[in-house]
Amino acid sequence: MLKKSLLAIAVCGSMFFNISVYAEDFKVLKQISDKPTLLKTGDYKGNYYVPSTLSTITWGYLPNKVSKSVLSVPSGSTITFDTVSHEGLLEDQGRDAEKYFTSKGVKPEYILDEAKIITKSNIKRDFFKDGPHVVTGPVEIQGAMPGDVLKVEVIKVEPRVPYGVISNRHGKGALPGEYPKTPASANPDVNHPESFGNVSVFTPIEKNDKGEYEGVIKTENGKSIRFPLFPFMGIMGVAANTAEPVNSIPPSFFGGNIDINELGAGATAYYPVQVPGALFYTGDSHFVQGDGEVSLTALEGSARATLKITVLKAGKDKIPGKEIKQPLAENAEFWITPGLDTDLDEAMKKSTREAIAFLKNEFGIDEATAYAYLSAATDFQVSQVVDRTKGIHAMIRKADFKEFVEDQKD
Repeated sequence: MLKKSLLAIAVCGSMFFNISVYAEDFKVLKQISDKPTLLKTGDYKGNYYVPSTLSTITWGYLPNKVSKSVLSVPSGSTITFDTVSHEGLLEDQGRDAEKYFTSKGVKPEYILDEAKIITKSNIKRDFFKDGPHVVTGPVEIQGAMPGDVLKVEVIKVEPRVPYGVISNRHGKGALPGEYPKTPASANPDVNHPESFGNVSVFTPIEKNDKGEYEGVIKTENGKSIRFPLFPFMGIMGVAANTAEPVNSIPPSFFGGNIDINELGAGATAYYPVQVPGALFYTGDSHFVQGDGEVSLTALEGSARATLKITVLKAGKDKIPGKEIKQPLAENAEFWITPGLDTDLDEAMKKSTREAIAFLKNEFGIDEATAYAYLSAATDFQVSQVVDRTKGIHAMIRKADFKEFVEDQKD
């Protein structure tokens, strides 16, 4: 797997410590501009840029066909998005980013201004109905039309701050009813976030002996667990062809909250365009996530994502698997075919069907042979089981098809 340790995170359970230590030499990635623009100077010169401001985000919902784009760019453009994590901003955390993170020992200069502005805004939310995610966009990709495919190359995903949060909430996660064990009030109140009875683990980072940022979970016995970071965007997608509100939690054929942890730097995702301009968006940045995402969230933290976005025209450009009716992804080692359903067994079936169809359409392999190959040599991984619509994804190893790929080049 292409999960090289780009960084690592330190996890400090809020149930054990009130004040957390984090890497104070970490360079906070502050907002470059307060408006979407083409950057003409600096490290991201030549990229388009989209900040997370009150005019460029939605909170809890994805863009749809009636959403107004915040920026319009040509196909093939590279866009840098500054995203804001929802964790630390939600009602069960007090809906006050400054107060929440300060209580964890974070100095004011390490708290993003955008997070403070969002939580102090008049955006109305229903904690129990709306999705939690802060979604940035949408961006119009010029020339994109229904039937086309949007190719999204992940150039880089960089943590903006040296901490994140992992949460478990009542009625959610892989073990609803078992965790969290802290009781909830009958009438929880944002002014008393503890009344929700949910658990959020504040997660700082520190450097190891090699000078690398490393994650540390401090346990009750004083010992630490250390693990690496692989940042990726939990949400990427195109607008659905509907005027109805689209909750940010369940993923679907247009993308959204796919939560496949393979989609970090070097990966490419493909989405079937549903509306003119595609209306691409992203958010829900994850510093690292295990397959399944069992407690409910990954290590959620604000990140800067740099993506190259290209329109593949139907019937003209080479599209992996010939056609794409739902998200497809790849990295240097694997083709990745997701299956999505509220029933995990059905998600498995859908991922398998997508994998068979991909091998048939891409290489002309008959279905029985493709099915046999997948059974012998392909891992099917649980993307997540916590987003209402569950996910399974097949990891089809590219090296096994060297002869087919060479023939395609001839």
